[in-house]
Amino acid sequence: MSNPRILVFASRNPDKLKEVSAILGKGFRVAGLDSLGFQSDIPEPFDTLEENALAKARFVYSRYQCDCFADDTGLEVEALKGLPGVKSARYAGKDQDSAANIRKLLGEMDGKDNRRARFRTVIALIIRGREHLFEGVVSGNIAAGEKGSGGFGYDPVFIPEGYNRSFAEMDTETKNLISHRKDALEKLAHFLGEQK
Repeated sequence: MSNPRILVFASRNPDKLKEVSAILGKGFRVAGLDSLGFQSDIPEPFDTLEENALAKARFVYSRYQCDCFADDTGLEVEALKGLPGVKSARYAGKDQDSAANIRKLLGEMDGKDNRRARFRTVIALIIRGREHLFEGVVSGNIAAGEKGSGGFGYDPVFIPEGYNRSFAEMDTETKNLISHRKDALEKLAHFLGEQK
């Protein structure tokens, strides 16, 4: 049996690392930035998910010369013209947390009939010096209030299409079957499987 392939994921978020490892499966060993001894956050100054994902992957590749990937994810709400989008992690302000982001989102959605939204993930992979992009999307609706205590980020207020439970009410296995990150990661894994 061959050893799992090591891929550096440009993230220090333990929830994300766990989710990514579970989705990619046993053929890959995902190492986070902490495993490289990198303790800072990589800036995400751009206006698109694609640019931010590429910037993070390029930073890691230029510094460590290893095959790596990075992601950027945004919650895009129709009634808010695509916001919070690329600013999802900092929606309520730079020093705020997920709870503050959710409070701001629910406040801005108050009284709006159109609750349609989508999570979109873009993954930038740099392998052997070449760059590749993969996108994953899951559509759904914004709940009127928080539901569930699992997951992270906006999971308590996002109800995926075809379900009556929020991501935060689902167990990890169910969420990973339908998530935007899974969609993008499956494309990444398929691509990696074709590489010699």
